[in-house]
Amino acid sequence: MPATTADEDDPKAAAREEAQSRTDPPPLTARRGRAAKISRLAATGVILLFAFVAAAFVWEFYVAAPWTRDGSVRVQVANIAPQVSGQIVSLRVQDNQFVHKGDLLYVIDPVDFEVAVTSADAEVKNREADLQVKNAQSARRQALTTVSTSVEEKQQFAGAAKIAEATLESAQAQLRQAKVNLERTQVKSTVNGRVTNLLMRVGDYARTGTSNISIVDTDSFWIDGYFEETKMANIHVGDAADVKLMGYDPHITGTVESITLGISTANAAASTQGLPDVNPVYTWVRLAQRVPVRVRIDKKPADMPLVAGMTATVVVGTGRAPMPTWFMDLRNRVSGLTNSAIGTHEADRR
Repeated sequence: MPATTADEDDPKAAAREEAQSRTDPPPLTARRGRAAKISRLAATGVILLFAFVAAAFVWEFYVAAPWTRDGSVRVQVANIAPQVSGQIVSLRVQDNQFVHKGDLLYVIDPVDFEVAVTSADAEVKNREADLQVKNAQSARRQALTTVSTSVEEKQQFAGAAKIAEATLESAQAQLRQAKVNLERTQVKSTVNGRVTNLLMRVGDYARTGTSNISIVDTDSFWIDGYFEETKMANIHVGDAADVKLMGYDPHITGTVESITLGISTANAAASTQGLPDVNPVYTWVRLAQRVPVRVRIDKKPADMPLVAGMTATVVVGTGRAPMPTWFMDLRNRVSGLTNSAIGTHEADRR
């Protein structure tokens, strides 16, 4: 009969030993569990920190950074209108033709104005002859004594001479006006630029003050950037600007020339009764208004044509906004704590 121990004879003691072996994990397994938990917490913290940094960067980039893709090329357009009326007898330019300041654009029928110059010239000659006669008569009367003529008669002839002199000056002014109108039958360009959207033809009737030809002033191009009002604190007159047109890779350099001081608002319009027409807005939705900023073009590639209306991306300065004050305070505090800890450690080592 085999020998047995007391523990083997006691089944309750064996069960307790087996349960204790199950509930008490080995020390190595416990350490691995703690390391995995710490790793998960650290990974979660890193992800949250990365998400916070990414959110701050996106906020700074899209809300506060002074840049916009809502830019446009602008230009001045000279609307040429004749100063006299008449039928167009000669057209000297074509659509999209480049012209210089003073170049002839078209000619109005000059016949009527030539007749007016001839008539005015004849009137001047007539008044000059009349003035000579009146001056001679007045001089003769002034040479006579009061025995041959009266003082009243002398005054009458002297006044007639004065009237003839004034009439001559009026006729000379009319002659000058007739010559100016004749010169105005040749309509010339007032700027350097390119003729655009030319619809005029020979035989059309030109009316005084009515524009019939447009010229794009090639010396007046500029860039308008429409910036959200949240970015205006980082834009100042004189700041450097970088402009990228949508259809071209080279960049244009410029300078902020001016900032618009007013934009239209719908709430400023009056109703039919003269009362303010205020539109209801949702307090939880606020859209930033866009403010036009004018950028002067300082340098552009020679082979890049500028066309009014082209889309542009405008970046003012470095295109980055300064760090928020709370971030700067936090960074200063962290830097101060780090420097203090380093100083304490070095002091302990000494």
